[in-house]
Formats: sequence, C-alpha cells, structure tokens
Amino acid sequence: MTARYFATASALAFTAHAIPTYAQDANDIAQPSTGPDVAGEEVIEDVSPSAEAARSSNTIIVTATRREESIQDVPLSITAFGQEELTKKGIVGFEGIGRETPGVILNRPTQNFNNFTARGIATNGYNANLSSTVSVYIDELPVSTIGNTTVVDPNLFDVERVEFLRGPQGTLFGSGSLSGAMRIITKSPELGYFDTAALVDFGLTNDDSFRQRYNAMVNVPIGDKVAVRAVGFYRDEEGYLDNLGTGVNNSNTLIDYGGRLVLLFQPTDRLSIKLLGSYENSDPKDSSLTSPSLGEEKRISDEPDRFTGKQLIANATLEYDFDWATLTSSSTYSDFKQRFYVDLAGTFAPGSFPGAPIAFGLDADAFDNVFVQETRLASSLGGAFEFVVGGFYLNRRRDVDFLYRSNPAFLEARGLTGLPDKYFQEQYTYSISEEIAAFGELTYRFSDRFWLTGGLRYGEISAQGFTEAGGFLATGTTPFIPGAQTNYYTAALFGIPLNFDTFTPYEAVEGVKAKGSKPSYKLAASFKPTQNITTYATFATGFRAPIVNAAAGRPSVAPGGENDIIIPFGATSDDLKSYEIGAKAVWLDGRVTANLAAYYIDWSNIQVQANRVSDSVQFATNIGAATSKGIEFELGVVPATGWFLGANGAYNDAKITELTAAEAAISGAEIGHRLSAPRIQGAAFVSYTFNLADDMEATLATNAQYIGEYNSSFPNQPGNPNVRLATFGQTDAYTNVNASFGVTKGKLGAQLYVENIFDDHSITYIHPEAFLISRFGTLRPRTFGIRLSYGI
Repeated sequence: MTARYFATASALAFTAHAIPTYAQDANDIAQPSTGPDVAGEEVIEDVSPSAEAARSSNTIIVTATRREESIQDVPLSITAFGQEELTKKGIVGFEGIGRETPGVILNRPTQNFNNFTARGIATNGYNANLSSTVSVYIDELPVSTIGNTTVVDPNLFDVERVEFLRGPQGTLFGSGSLSGAMRIITKSPELGYFDTAALVDFGLTNDDSFRQRYNAMVNVPIGDKVAVRAVGFYRDEEGYLDNLGTGVNNSNTLIDYGGRLVLLFQPTDRLSIKLLGSYENSDPKDSSLTSPSLGEEKRISDEPDRFTGKQLIANATLEYDFDWATLTSSSTYSDFKQRFYVDLAGTFAPGSFPGAPIAFGLDADAFDNVFVQETRLASSLGGAFEFVVGGFYLNRRRDVDFLYRSNPAFLEARGLTGLPDKYFQEQYTYSISEEIAAFGELTYRFSDRFWLTGGLRYGEISAQGFTEAGGFLATGTTPFIPGAQTNYYTAALFGIPLNFDTFTPYEAVEGVKAKGSKPSYKLAASFKPTQNITTYATFATGFRAPIVNAAAGRPSVAPGGENDIIIPFGATSDDLKSYEIGAKAVWLDGRVTANLAAYYIDWSNIQVQANRVSDSVQFATNIGAATSKGIEFELGVVPATGWFLGANGAYNDAKITELTAAEAAISGAEIGHRLSAPRIQGAAFVSYTFNLADDMEATLATNAQYIGEYNSSFPNQPGNPNVRLATFGQTDAYTNVNASFGVTKGKLGAQLYVENIFDDHSITYIHPEAFLISRFGTLRPRTFGIRLSYGI
C-alpha cells in the first residue's frame, strides 16, 4: 500500500513541478564539490578588495580564514558546498558531506552520532572520551565534543554554504581542529527583499519504508533597515531495520523537526546586528547498527537503543566596519539535552559465565550548557598587509546521569528482588571545561604573485569532573555468599537469587583538574606563477586538550576482573605537525578547474581510546607516534554547453610508527598498524542540462562515491597484547551510486531520484566496543524518491 501510494503521488507531482539545474556555460556555473573547492552557488558578503576581484572572475568566495578570500587563493585544501548542490544531491546532513569530500570519511554508527576523520588522523571510528580530531561549527558555535556523546544531525536547508577545511586549523578554530574543520554557515536575512523557498522530499526504501522531508523559508523585510528570516523543517523517515529483540519492524525510524529565526538590523552602512535563535529535536526511535549474522537489515537489543538530542541555540553577532577593518563580536549560548540509552548485553558473552548473557544496559541522560564568545578584527586595508586578530572564550558544563539497568522480565526469571524499578546503579556526575585563547594571522603580499601568511594561537584549556552526592549502588545478601554484600553483576552472572536490601549512596567527589596550554602555529607561502595558477606550501601544528579518566585508579569489579588493568589517570595533550604543498588552477575561462595537494603529518603522544576487557570500561591513554601521508585531487570540467564532469580522489597511508611495549600492552596497538582511514577513496559526478522548451530545462545527473576498507580499531586486547581483540575488523570497500532526472520551470522544480542504485549493503562502520551485540553500520538500502522545490 505504501509503495502504491508513493508511486501515485510521485507521478502526479512530477507533472507539475521542476528542480533547479546547473548553469550551461562556464561564466555562470554552479559546480559540485567533486570539482575543486567549488560550491553550488557564489556567495559574496561584505566585499573586500580581494573578494571584489574574485567576484569579477566568477571565483567562489569563502571565509575559511575568517576573512573573505577567493577559494583559489587560500593556502589550504577546502571543499565548499552551496545550497543548490546540497539540494541536487539530496544532502541533508553530515553523511553526504563525508562521502563527497576527498580525504574525509564520516564514522556514523547511527543518527546523531557523527565523527569525522580527515587525512587518516583517527585510531578508531568512535573515539570514546576523546575530543574529535575535526571541529564542527554551526555559524560561530563549535558543536563537536567527544566521541561517545550525541551530536545532532543539522538540517542543511537554507545554508549559505558548507566549508570543509582539511589539515590542522588550530590557529583560527581551536584545539578540536587537529586534522580539519567543518563550517556550516546559515543564510542571513536580506534587507529590502521578500523571498520564500520550499523543498519537499518523498522517498521509498524497500517497499514499506516511507521517507518524508519538509522544509520552508520566508524572508520578510521590515522597512529598509530590518529583515527577518524564518526557516522550519520536519522529517519523518521510517526505518528499514527490524529489531528481533523488541519485535519492532522498521525500528530505526527518525522524527526530526525544528526551525531557525534570524533578525538583521542594519542601522547604518557600517553597523549590523544579527540575532539568531534555532531549535532542533532529533528523535531516532532505535539505533541503525545491525547484526549481519542475524540476516540482512536485522539488529537485536532488549530495548531500543536511543540516541536523541534537543538543541537550542541563541546567538548575537555584531559587526562594525571601520573602513580599514571589520570588528566582529559573536556571543552564543547553547542548551543541549541528549539521551544515550544503550543495551550493554554484549559485555558478557554467552558461555563466559554460568549465567551469561544477562540483561544489562545503560540509560544516560546528559545536559550541556555552553557559552562561546569570540571577538575578532579583520583588516580590509587593500595593501600589502592584511591581518586577523581575536580572542576566544568557551565555557561548557555537562551533567550526565548514569543509570545502569536490568529489565523486569530478567529480574523475575532470575529471582532478583528488592529493586524499586529496573535500575541497580545510579550515579550523577558533571564536568566543567573552559577554553580561553588569543589568535591572529598576518599576511604580507610582496607582490600580486607572492605572499606569506603566519598564524599563532595561544590559550589555556581546563577540564574537571565531579561526582554528586547521592545515587546508589544496590547490593544484597545471599546464603550462597555468607556475610558478604553481593552486587547485580555477581548475582546475575552466576545465577544466584538475591534480594537487594542495601542501597549505598555515592559520596561527592571532586576530580583532578586537567589543564593544558600550548601554542598552535601556521606558516604558509603562496606563489602564482601565472594569473590562473596558485601554488602554496603550508606548515601547521595542532593538539588536543588533556583528558582525565572518570574511572582513574578504579579496579574492575566484574567477576574475573581482579587481574585486569587498573584504569590509568588519563591522557596528556597530543602533538601534530603537518606539512602540505598544493596547487590550484583555472583554465579556459573557468571551464577547467583542478586542485592538487600532498601532505605529510607527524602525530606524536597520540591520545587513544581503549576498553578494559573484563567490564568494557572506557579509558584514554597516550601512545608513541604515527605518520600520515597522502595526496588529494579535485577536478571540474565543462566540456561542452550543458555538460559538467567532476571528480575527486585521495590516497592516504597512515600507520603507527613508534610504540613502547608498555604502550602496546595498555592500548592494544602494534607497530605498522594502519590507522582507521581508507587507503583510497574518490567520487565522480556527471550532469547534462538541456532545454525541454523555451522556459523549461531538464538535467540528467549521476554521482558515485568509492570508499576503501579500513580498520575498526587497534588489533589486540588492551592489557593482553598477545591476544587478538574479538571486536577487531575491517569495513568493506564499497561504491555508492545515485542518479536523478529533474526539470525546472521558473522557480518551480521537480526531481526524480534513486539513491544506492545497486542496493549495496556493505559494512561501512564497525563499532570497536564489545558491549554492543549489533555493531555494524551499513548503507541505507536502495531508495526511490521525488523532490519538489520552489525558489531554490
């Protein structure tokens, strides 16, 4: 019935609407990111002299260096996406960005879990308790945090552009940008101009999973000095996995909704004030991780795994033009509520204990309050010197309530009584982290053909964890163990009936305060041998903040864990040095664009995640060193009117090069082990636009992405390096192919599409921790759909 309804709706809608197409000549081309550093639309903000020159040559303008510059003149590797391209390719969140950016992969076990890896700088795809190596910004707010917390999938509708900067960006974007930074820049209100836009997307996966996406925007001027822009969205995407434990078909359904309201007040030509408020509620009903051993598109857990997020963002940005420089002050407050509800039954495999497996799960509720202030001054001198200087402050408080659970049916079956509900352990914690930094970049142009850029950031980062008084650990007495208090794990794993009659509260504990202060450097030289070619060489450094393990010094209380490792104190800052050379070229009046970059990265004192084998407790530690070297390219060609050909690709060789015996023992790493990134990846795009009538155009397009296999983690058991880690594996190498046919008529558009044409079910992610039974991520099965648009 669902399939019949969808086919009827698509046929009726397609007769009435059309979709935006790419321009047909090189002077007005909206190029996809599979070409070099190009976006779906050109965006010009406050026009500096360099930006004005770029506009005249139809070059994309980006603000990756906190000032407007031609993307072809920025001495680093950038891929940029505009709204038209995002819409055309059906990119609504992080996943599409990861597949279309050379040298980048997205480790995405399920909705709201997003961890980018750039240029091979990752030891696994999860990074529990570690800061991400790629910082993610929504406008001025850094939203990337640590690996085992949810990050709401942002809705990429009505965005100015998305910029992905590869290589360390610490001088301008802080310690979280060890190997790159992704920036989502939303559209601002337009003064004196009423506008509307809408996008509706209907898709069908298999024959019973219906996907609905609705987006709308309105821009309303109020006089000639004030404008308001409102954006709303709603997504109802039925799942495609069956959970055999809960008995729910299509269990991984996603409900996601929210909006954004922006007010722009420009009382003078010099001063502008922008106020922004946004809200998103992302509510996946179950995880998208699978168990291939159970069959295709099957998973298992005793309750749904829930990784949900509600995020409220408020921002005030003030800009003032001094003629010689622009002052920007951005103040952002974010309130983020998240759930991390996960079945941990895989911790104790069948046969490991007489009573295994047992009902065991974690329901964690987290609450983040974040304040960010950044003030910077960017010059617009138009001469030999240009600079950006500024200050940055971040304060984050994160409260996490840990509730460890059984389930009522298991408690009754095993004779475990006395608990008021299903929870046998509750612990309430919070942490406070701060970062304060000063930064600057200076560019000196010796001529129009040669210039140098130097950057420096110096700051202090601190983090401290606390355990609140209260909560409890439930224990009881049993005649099988006279005179001793027995906990849930012992009773359940050995099949011992138990009445819980003692609920011992936790005492308040103030953790050790970890501090780090270290500079980040950048030095770049740019040379234009001809007007159409820019070459550059860049040296940059990066680091991450130190980490204190919450369970530091704690032995394992799991049966058999008395000989397991003691959780170490934590991890000190790691260090990264990156060397990059590159060239960017434009030929034939923009009909051919090509970019090439080569890099060598030295990563030392590496922060890594490991899990104690007996109880799967996560901890962070440091190990020796690794190197990452590679090549990236991007190519775009307009061979004839209406045609566009684009391609990008990357080769990466990242591996452990230094390791002591002690580091190998505690982490499970080994010399020569490849880090968690594919050796080869690439993407290609082809489109052809032609006239159907004088006022109607059609576009045929196809795009494909190839991602090579890569390791899920280190190969050996932490604490027992001579034993292979049971959860170690390699993802599949896979190719994802999509195709579309669209027509446009004025502002109206429609596009028929198919995603994952060959219905590839390759494993794209392997969770490195044993506590999950369903640990494998796959592509969404083949999906047919239609997009209807207005004003995009």
